[in-house]
Amino acid sequence: MREEFAVIIERDEEGLFVGTVPSLRGCHTQARSLDELMERIKEAIQLCLEVEGDLAPEQLQLIGVQKVAL
Repeated sequence: MREEFAVIIERDEEGLFVGTVPSLRGCHTQARSLDELMERIKEAIQLCLEVEGDLAPEQLQLIGVQKVAL
C-alpha cells in the first residue's frame, strides 16, 4: 500500500527550502531548490520509517497553514 505524507515547506533566512513532515517526529531536510527538496524529503521519510520500525506514524490530517500577525 502506498503511504502519503503531508510536507510543510518553508524558506529560511538564507534562501534554503526546508521541508518538515509533521506526522513523523524529527523528519525534516533542506535544499536549494524545490526539486532537490522533494528528493531529499522522500529519503528522509524512508529513513524515519526505518528508524521507527513497526511504529505507525501519527495520524494527523493537515487542515491548512495560517499566518498570524502580532
